[in-house]
Formats: sequence, C-alpha cells, structure tokens
Amino acid sequence: MSFILASASPRRRELLRLAGVTNFSVCPAEVNEDLPAGLPPDEAVILLSRLKAAAAAAVHSPDDVILAADTLVFLDGAPLTKPSDDDDAFRMLSSLSGRSHQVFTGYTIFHRSVFHSRAERTDVYFRSLEEAEIRDYIASGESSDKAGAYGIQGRASVFISRIEGDYYNVMGLPVCSLYTMLHSLGLEQKF
Repeated sequence: MSFILASASPRRRELLRLAGVTNFSVCPAEVNEDLPAGLPPDEAVILLSRLKAAAAAAVHSPDDVILAADTLVFLDGAPLTKPSDDDDAFRMLSSLSGRSHQVFTGYTIFHRSVFHSRAERTDVYFRSLEEAEIRDYIASGESSDKAGAYGIQGRASVFISRIEGDYYNVMGLPVCSLYTMLHSLGLEQKF
C-alpha cells in the first residue's frame, strides 16, 4: 500500500507533510476542469477532486491510498480560475480589491474503492489596492499559476487584511480537516 498525492503543487506536498504524511509519491492527475453551470462552490471543488482521484486510481494499485484536491476562488458566487494572461490577472485582482471573497478547497481520499470527500471554505478580505501595487505583483510572476491570481503565502500576503477559516485551505489543502479524515480512516500513522 502506497500513498499517492495526485497533484503537482509543491504547496500541497508541504501541507501533506504538516498533516503527518511523510512517505508518499507524487503523480499529478490531469482532468477536464470545465464545471457545469450553476454548481455550488463546495460541490464544484469536490467534483474536481473526485475526478482527479479517479484518474489517479485508474493507474495505481487498488491497495493504494490516493489524495486529490482542487482549490477555487469565488467572488459573488463566480469562480476565479488561474489567469489566462496578465490582463486577466489584473482584472481578477482589481475585482478582489477592497472586498471579501471565498476560497474553497475540495479534497478526496480514495481508499479501498471508496471516495471520501470534503470541502472547506475560507473567507478572505483584501484591503483596497492601488493599480501600481497590482501591476508590480503581476510583474513578479507570482500571479500566473494561482486561482484568483494570488498566493496567500507569497507577496500577496500584504493585500490580505484578514481571513475567516483555515489559512492552509487558502494555500490548497486544509491540514486540520485532512488530518481528521485520515484519522477517521485509520491512516494517519501509516505513511
């Protein structure tokens, strides 16, 4: 039995270690991330994490434990995905300025042919941003591969006036919730 992280995210690797899993392999799962219209945020991230877990499970042993996750930023109920270019990143960050938004991470553990899924929500509050700040942040390159065009653990930390919920959820994996699930499945000491 092996533990497989179905994600290429270096942040998720770090967070998985915080949850107590230190012996795992990384095997990113690629899936179509187009979502059905009107799907609630918690259901959207769970759907994506289940699709990724299923894709990874298809190429691994049935005895393996698969963890897959997906994080999305929502503003006024609409998802903000990874920006397509700098203009898209500017549009996203401008829309977040001076407002709150929600970050949802869905994760799935596939174990013994059963999907175990949860979604976590964190509310994030941005202070009002100046155009020059946004352009400087985009020029740093940090916004290019992140949902909502920012990373809480990086330079965008100065944009965030407060959060309500799990900080690690915004990074991509809710550590406490994940540990609780691993414990309930008897897996927290196995890897």
